[in-house]
Amino acid sequence: MQTKIVSLLPSATEIVCALGLENSLVGRSHECDYPEWVKRLPVCSEANFPDGMSSLAIDVKVKEILADALSVYTVKKEQVKLLAPDFMITQAQCEVCAVSLTEVEQALENYLDKEAHIISLQPNSLNDIFNDMKTIATALNVTGAGDALLEELNERVDIIRHKLKFSESKPTVACIEWLEPMMVSGNWIPGLVSIAGGVSVLAEEGKHSPYINWDDIRLNDPDILLVMPCGFSIERTLKEIDLLLQLPGFTELKAVKNNRVYIADGNQYFNRPGPRIVDSIEILAEIIHPKQFIFGYEGDGWIKFAL
Repeated sequence: MQTKIVSLLPSATEIVCALGLENSLVGRSHECDYPEWVKRLPVCSEANFPDGMSSLAIDVKVKEILADALSVYTVKKEQVKLLAPDFMITQAQCEVCAVSLTEVEQALENYLDKEAHIISLQPNSLNDIFNDMKTIATALNVTGAGDALLEELNERVDIIRHKLKFSESKPTVACIEWLEPMMVSGNWIPGLVSIAGGVSVLAEEGKHSPYINWDDIRLNDPDILLVMPCGFSIERTLKEIDLLLQLPGFTELKAVKNNRVYIADGNQYFNRPGPRIVDSIEILAEIIHPKQFIFGYEGDGWIKFAL
């Protein structure tokens, strides 16, 4: 009898598919959209705020929900019961990013007619992401496929490391994870920037993304400004880019003067701790060292923003 999996995390859905277990997926989160065909699967979660809100409105709403000790996302219990999964994959990394472990545990408590195993992920670095892949592969009894996947991903990372081994140029990079209020990307992003030959400013690897003041950016005056809001496509980010352009002293930044302002697809790449996190490193390499790397992501994964 085939194992049935419900993934409540876009990155986990991608991991399951990369392990060759796509036929075992029976349900997904409302945000799972890659590979394209997973959109046909039943949706097992929903957000407790409407689509189309501004960055500031989303921030305010999420803080209100969490202040009331409520969940930002809800598990659709009836749908999960109907699917009767053997495994449910969720995360304990960020209450704002996806359905939390607590929410899943509460949804399953005395609800299913059989025991469902919960796999909870909590990545804070690239190594954690790779270990989560191994965890999923082990839990789902496909360790061979897990080893093969990790070998391929590590080979791609090593190619970048090797090519930059003797490079002395290490531009400073400010990765904007949220526009209003402003945040820079923490967790695994500073490590990815380092692999791609840059130096991340204002955030530390393995630590949550911090809120910052615009003056912090001006003071650091990074060589490269990369805008990649969490959960936003390039098109979605462009709708709010004026929030950045109108800030005092923006045109005086070194990155702006040197035409090194970029927008990347945070939703599909950087914010998803799955197999495409290596795509994200390749995107960073293209941006930081354009003379050394051309992987072909420009126009889809990232664009140069011309003022």
